[in-house]
Amino acid sequence: MIKTKKTTAAEFRKISKYSDRQIKKYEKLKKRKHIPEHEYLTKMRDENNLVEFDNVCTWFFTDMGTVRAVDGVSFDIPKGKTIGVVGESGCGKSVTSLSLMRLVHAPTGQIVSGEIRYNNGKRAVDITKLPIKEMQKIRGNEIGMIFQEPMTSLNPVFTIGMQIDEAIHLHNPKMKKADVKSRTLEMLDLVGIAEGGRIYQCYPHELSGGMRQRVMIAMTLACDPQLIIADEPTTALDVTIQAQILDLLRELKNKINASIMLITHDLGVVAEMADYVAVMYAGRIIEKGTAEDIFLNPSHPYTIGLMGSKPVVGQEVEKLYSIPGNVPNPINLTDNCYFHGRCEKCIDKCAGVYPPLVRLSETHYAACYLHERKEEEAEIK
Repeated sequence: MIKTKKTTAAEFRKISKYSDRQIKKYEKLKKRKHIPEHEYLTKMRDENNLVEFDNVCTWFFTDMGTVRAVDGVSFDIPKGKTIGVVGESGCGKSVTSLSLMRLVHAPTGQIVSGEIRYNNGKRAVDITKLPIKEMQKIRGNEIGMIFQEPMTSLNPVFTIGMQIDEAIHLHNPKMKKADVKSRTLEMLDLVGIAEGGRIYQCYPHELSGGMRQRVMIAMTLACDPQLIIADEPTTALDVTIQAQILDLLRELKNKINASIMLITHDLGVVAEMADYVAVMYAGRIIEKGTAEDIFLNPSHPYTIGLMGSKPVVGQEVEKLYSIPGNVPNPINLTDNCYFHGRCEKCIDKCAGVYPPLVRLSETHYAACYLHERKEEEAEIK
């Protein structure tokens, strides 16, 4: 049994003071006024990408220590494609999406470094440096988000119609009230809600879980966003409704030619929906590639473990595989491979510096020392 050292009162005070200093530093940067355009205008690495995450770090400064919820995340969202971000609860999936929306819980949560480049077709901007007023023009308009739990995302004291109307009017202030209502009813019809006029006057608690999720999708799509962030859109829904919601997302994506960032821990949903997959563990991308790369040739021991833990149709087993050990404490993580304490293929090098992403093919990358030799062989060829 490993004994952990207890933190003294003096050490707690030191940690708290450090966190306060960091919070003040980043909050001061966010509150700057009259930020010149050259500070947030940027260039995309690939013009075919809608969004590029480049070494993004989002940390939470708490009285217990620094939580590196997102720690050096890099991946792309191509135009018109769906990327699935998978991993177990607490791995940083939702914080990654909230960083893109600039909705990280402040003041403790701060984007401390990296770039999130976004290209709306007219110009490319770095979301992390964008002034709040400029971000408000993008959030909900060009980038829409379907949140995890619709019952807590919808306001219980306002009708469905009022809430969708507000989202449309906010980004289209010159639209007449009649046109706004017409657009709301059109969106309710688009997501497959019958009797839109009646639902328009209903409150959230009067609708089923599936209906509330459809309302959230209607609100997200009301301004024709270029990117839809779906944060576990099928959580708490039964299997039949899950299938309907996924079919709806796929159909709407093709209608408006949008990209989707699909966040889930359900590998079945990813296999059905995603063109590309990024696997997260303890705040880092440990493997990424096309859906075929990840599902047909999983290369990181964690991804292999995830694939082994899902049931297979027609295959009888006494017990499903489970990855041994526990997720490491996210506070003040060491710089070695975060998975090495649970890895069945661990080597001595894993206890050293965190492994970089190794290129296995043109589209496939894994952060594991086991594949370093493969990368060297590929370079020689």
